[in-house]
Amino acid sequence: MRLITLIVLILLHFNLFAQENYTLSGHVKDDQSGEEMIGAIVSIKEDNTIRATTNAYGFYSLTIPKGTYTVIVKYIGFQLFAQTIDLSQNITVNMVLKPTLVETNEVVVTGKKESDNVTGTQVGMQKLQINEISKIPVIFGEKDILKTLQLLPGVKSAGDGNSGFYVRGSNSDGNLILLDEAVVYNASHLLGFFSTFNSDALKDVTLYKNAMPANFGGRTASVLDVKMKEGNNKQFGVSGGIGLIASRFSIEGPIVKDKGSFLISGRRTYADMFLKLSSDANINKSSLYFYDLNLKANYQWSPKDRVFISSYLGRDNLGLGSTFGIDWGNATATLRWNHQFSPRLFLNTSAIYSKYTYNINLSTGSGDIGIKSMIDNYNLKEDFTYFLNPKNTISFGLQSTYHQITPGQLSSKDTSIIFRVLQNKYALENAVYVSNEMNISTRWRAIYGLRCSMFSLLGGGDFFTYNSKGEVINTRTYADGEFIKTYLNLEPRLSVNYALTESSSLKLGFARNAQNLHLISNSTSSNPTDLWIPSSQNVKPETSNQTSLGYFKNFLDNQFECSAEAYYKSMSNSIDYKDAANTRANDKVEGELLYGIGRAYGVELLLKKKTGRLTGWVGYTLSKTEKKIEGINQNQWYNARQDKTHDISIVGMFDITSKWTISSTWVYSTGFAVTFPSGKYAMNNEVKYYYTERNAYRMPAYHRLDLGATYAIKKSATRESSLNFSLYNAYGRENAYSITFRESVTDPTKTEALQTALFRWVPAITWNFKF
Repeated sequence: MRLITLIVLILLHFNLFAQENYTLSGHVKDDQSGEEMIGAIVSIKEDNTIRATTNAYGFYSLTIPKGTYTVIVKYIGFQLFAQTIDLSQNITVNMVLKPTLVETNEVVVTGKKESDNVTGTQVGMQKLQINEISKIPVIFGEKDILKTLQLLPGVKSAGDGNSGFYVRGSNSDGNLILLDEAVVYNASHLLGFFSTFNSDALKDVTLYKNAMPANFGGRTASVLDVKMKEGNNKQFGVSGGIGLIASRFSIEGPIVKDKGSFLISGRRTYADMFLKLSSDANINKSSLYFYDLNLKANYQWSPKDRVFISSYLGRDNLGLGSTFGIDWGNATATLRWNHQFSPRLFLNTSAIYSKYTYNINLSTGSGDIGIKSMIDNYNLKEDFTYFLNPKNTISFGLQSTYHQITPGQLSSKDTSIIFRVLQNKYALENAVYVSNEMNISTRWRAIYGLRCSMFSLLGGGDFFTYNSKGEVINTRTYADGEFIKTYLNLEPRLSVNYALTESSSLKLGFARNAQNLHLISNSTSSNPTDLWIPSSQNVKPETSNQTSLGYFKNFLDNQFECSAEAYYKSMSNSIDYKDAANTRANDKVEGELLYGIGRAYGVELLLKKKTGRLTGWVGYTLSKTEKKIEGINQNQWYNARQDKTHDISIVGMFDITSKWTISSTWVYSTGFAVTFPSGKYAMNNEVKYYYTERNAYRMPAYHRLDLGATYAIKKSATRESSLNFSLYNAYGRENAYSITFRESVTDPTKTEALQTALFRWVPAITWNFKF
């Protein structure tokens, strides 16, 4: 903390060395809602090399020589903003942008579309537009950011009915998913058919596939940074949607006009209500639903201080009568304070709580059995941004997280049942970071930084040491809070952009990442009972080193953008499982794990049309992901579970008239790598299957066409009403969800494969409204 204080003092007095330079700073806001705009470009007309980008809170700062300038602000979908200023002292100018989609007879002059994919320095970054998400057809007709992400190059779907995804060869647990800075450990509802994110409550969605900013860490694959809306601080508004199996409702408005606002957004499914219509007692007493609630409020109590509070609560409930029940969910809370020390130094302080739990209840003849697991996080962050000059923006800060993991608490009134209760695990994770976004010249830009992370496993309880066979060779008891094992990792980050022309560029990126929380699961898809474990004496941090090189080009006045990006990722301390590993309710689960190295490499191609009546994109990924782990596949390289050679997505949206919009998506991918039996034999009159190589077989190729149509009943600046129609899996392909093996009914000497598919056709209709 002394180091951070020293840096702050130095930066506060840095301007003493600059003569006749003054600072223009302020916020960029949406004229209609009053919300701050993330990523708006603020530039000087007289010198287009002088520019700044608003941060996550809409704040910008430019320190330039004394003079008279024309300030230009650009943001996609909004009118160009221009204002002349006389900079003879430090001044604050808050800029308000008006949307281009305003019904008026006047001629509206709009700003030229920014070629962010070309000029932006960050490598492997994708931003989702919320208005695009609403047009893309998905299962059950619900807008879903995770399903949309899976249509982008380099992001692979975990399969039908699954919100899990794989990024550039890493496991699904390698994705850091944040909602207003709080970690979301399970981003799925109803076993993956819905995601936890209600799109009505979202403001900004950014995915980092490589060279993520240094303030992010703790995962080896990607960062999905999701930010909630702040609420309209000018007027009250209501929006929502009513569908066949789910509905949502949002209300927002000012707490104090132009100074504070709130947002409340809720969603619930009601499939369980249809179950009650059944005459079967086991069915009508069953439960099948989820709900989620997003809350956010903010207030500006002074020109330099603003406070935010946001929360998310989501829960799933599945039950079969009174015999079986499972419920799981996330709860988060974030308290943030923004403070502006000077026109150039900005601070965000965050206190964050995140919790994920699941409960299982079983009814037996002698009593009920309950199983409860959870993971708790308490996180404190200090993030500084110093706008040194138009060519350098420095970010630095520190973070501290306390983890508590409860892998399984069992309870029962049946005294004849012997339980193996797993002990809680505790850990402390700290990090400091610094980075600089630098405009080196008119052609060269770079972001470089360093993150230093330290992870400590804490007592108390019994901790085991294993030999190479997974057998316990030593047991030691530690006191509560005692430091058991500490890992230190240095994680450099680099992104470089070289402008070939005004419409094309080359980008190079490198990132080293360390991961200390690991998901233990033998299933082929994410499920609520997956177990998280921390790094320990036996489980070392997973690390990855990724390098990527990309070519980015826009043409026809930025109507089209295309990119080609190649990457190579090496992974250390990669985890896999022994054959027939026991990962459930096992206090010695670390003895079931094996460790080694991994590698992933590939090429990602994207062609996107951004404007006009026809918009959409075509994405293609050619990739390979392999592991080499001692004790598996005779210590040779083998395919990782998530390896898919080819992945294609085609997304199209077409405005037929001002009322009708149609859309479609088509996806194709190579099947996942799987382990199937190579033969069988009989032992003690029982058939046993014989397995050879790990993941040497493939699931059948996957492909699917989805169709959608939206009819705008009413659309104006203040009111919207529309009907959305969608058909998931339009040509009814029965894609394989799982394949099992059994003896043939007609010939027991033969074995037949049994394929299970989840869906053929899934139609949906939703009424969306806003006023």
